[in-house]
Amino acid sequence: MERLRQIVETDDTAAGRFFDIVIQVLIVISLISFSIETLPNLSNFQRQILRAVEIFTVAVFTIEYVLRIVVAERKLSFIFSFYGLIDLLAILPFYIARGIDLRSIRLLRLMRLARVFKFLRYSSALQHYKRAFAEIRGELILFLIAACFVIYLAAVGIYYCENNDQPDQFSSVFHCLWWAVATLTTVGYGDVYPITVGGKIFTFFILFIGLGIVAVPAGLLASALTKTSGEEES
Repeated sequence: MERLRQIVETDDTAAGRFFDIVIQVLIVISLISFSIETLPNLSNFQRQILRAVEIFTVAVFTIEYVLRIVVAERKLSFIFSFYGLIDLLAILPFYIARGIDLRSIRLLRLMRLARVFKFLRYSSALQHYKRAFAEIRGELILFLIAACFVIYLAAVGIYYCENNDQPDQFSSVFHCLWWAVATLTTVGYGDVYPITVGGKIFTFFILFIGLGIVAVPAGLLASALTKTSGEEES
């Protein structure tokens, strides 16, 4: 049992790292297949392939969920924990319905992949900015992952709100990504916009979230620049 726990819950061993990589790759594959399913005019053969991919990924995610419960020291705590509920919601729709696909929230698991990247060397004129970015590199990487997650969920949300009423403008999740980027960055070109009540309400909340997406990195960089400038002067 301890060996199984090390594989499932940690990445200290080769088997544990392999397990994590497999799950992470399948998460990405699942999200891509879900997005492709929203494309119009797919052939029956293509839909069968996507269905097979869905069945396989859900089967693996189900096994993973059961294993995590088995190895958990406090099983109820895991089941009702944040990631435990996400693991459950990622597979539950497959078994109970074919309505709104909640596999998209599995993207939250990718937040665990935040890593600190080694910055490339810059010219001497940019050393000041290099030190500032190095000061907040972890926060920026995590913020970038979170921003990508929000953009994807915004595209999924507006797709379900507007697809029936505007099938040409919001024909798939991929088409909705343009609206999501334009809205979350507060650019708002106005070339694609919601007309339904649900879509307008959803856009209202997305616009408020977009203000944070623009302001957060600017604030982090400004704070880091101020800090590094103070250190140089002292």
